[in-house]
Amino acid sequence: MELFDCLNEKHRDFIAKQHLFFVGTAAAQGRVNVSPKGMDSLRIIDDNTLRWLNLTGSGNETAAHVADNERMTLMLCSFDKQPLILRIYGLATIIAKGDQKWNDLVVDFPDYRGARQIFELNVDLVQTSCGYAIPHYQHLGERDTLIKWTDKKTDDELQEYRQQKNSISLDGKPIDI
Repeated sequence: MELFDCLNEKHRDFIAKQHLFFVGTAAAQGRVNVSPKGMDSLRIIDDNTLRWLNLTGSGNETAAHVADNERMTLMLCSFDKQPLILRIYGLATIIAKGDQKWNDLVVDFPDYRGARQIFELNVDLVQTSCGYAIPHYQHLGERDTLIKWTDKKTDDELQEYRQQKNSISLDGKPIDI
């Protein structure tokens, strides 16, 4: 295991090659959430800043947790020849669709209709570990299921879905959508 104060060039190269990352968050009380993320949704801004685009999904735990407690961990792991696990720790902020910064930041991502938040992670610790027990997997491509699902919905239908499915956390905390 090695610890770093910020992302270095090797970390940046590794992140750029990954198709999947995991987001871990927890409110002050309640359940811990770990959420897999894919598609073209992660951006390295500088050595201490990452942003990722959050899309409409079945839940919205990350937003509920970050509103209560800014701690966030991103984890990426290698499924190919060179084993590695990279954990990125820091404090996150939420940029929602209606926020002033939204229009300036969303242009860095593909135009996904289901986009609902951007999370900005201010990195304070980077950890690498061996990953020797991680199995080999082959990336066969991105799923288009979420894109097809959102493309079939109007903006009003997406908002109604978010209100029904994304406005209360598993622990009963209201989520500003």
